[in-house]
Amino acid sequence: MPPSSERSAANFLAGPYLDRRAELREDPDWLRAARADAGTLFLPIRGTALGVAGDPPTAAFVDHRHSLARSTPDESLVLLGWFRERRCVMVQIGDDADTESTRIRFEELRPLAPTLDSQEAGLLAYARALSYWQQRHRHCGVCGAPTQPLRAGHVMQCRNAECAAEFFPRIDPAIIVLVSDGDRALLGRQASWPKNRYSTIAGFVEPGESLEDAVAREVLEETGVSIVTSDYHSSQPWPFPSSLMLGFMASAEPGSVAGSSSELEDARWFTRAEIASGTVVLPPPTSISHRLIENWFDADWPTPLRNVPARSWSGAVNR
Repeated sequence: MPPSSERSAANFLAGPYLDRRAELREDPDWLRAARADAGTLFLPIRGTALGVAGDPPTAAFVDHRHSLARSTPDESLVLLGWFRERRCVMVQIGDDADTESTRIRFEELRPLAPTLDSQEAGLLAYARALSYWQQRHRHCGVCGAPTQPLRAGHVMQCRNAECAAEFFPRIDPAIIVLVSDGDRALLGRQASWPKNRYSTIAGFVEPGESLEDAVAREVLEETGVSIVTSDYHSSQPWPFPSSLMLGFMASAEPGSVAGSSSELEDARWFTRAEIASGTVVLPPPTSISHRLIENWFDADWPTPLRNVPARSWSGAVNR
């Protein structure tokens, strides 16, 4: 199990980048205060595409005087919290909103995230997750009536007074695990990935299943390998669309044989020397999968993985 200091380090898209101030979501006057505050940062988002500007890109914050902040209906604003000591509000704009006269462009976060400042990337990931959730809860799952946002956009409530069901943001837990038999790491690849790209094993947790049980099941289903032990490492929010990746380190019996499955084109064992040689295309350093591989690699190799000229695919895929 990794040292506590190593495990406590925040993964990309995580960390104390935001003071959420959840108690203020209960304040019925929160929106008036936000619109009146000259220091409020308004973050425009269109669907799941985030507003950015410049090169390299940065979050395209606007102030309370901007047309996007002034003309957007109250129900389309969501209080995110305090970012860099300033109130931050997400502004959900429609396709018909006029952005031609601004320098704002809207991009999807997945390819964009690695190019952003880590704090801004975390904030935009949070905004994307909330917007995606709201878009898919416009109608009540109980009676089918339209819903309306409450508590500064963090609850969707059925407008039918006889129902009034409340819906909260959902998160789909998924395990992701680096399996080792001591000298080798178990990695797999999907057919759609770039040539020679391999990564850690991952999958969603099923109802009635513990995280440890999910680790054992997913590894067995995808590779045919039975694990002996597993230990929690760290987690990473992954809003594509609404996952929380729960990272583990696991051990298998020495000499275990790996095989492919319906989900993986190939699964095989790799030594540290093979990884150091650059024959494997690793997941990007911003992913928890890369961090798990790095944790195992650095435990018994003279050169840290970050200093090894191994190839790493630039796409922000987390597996």
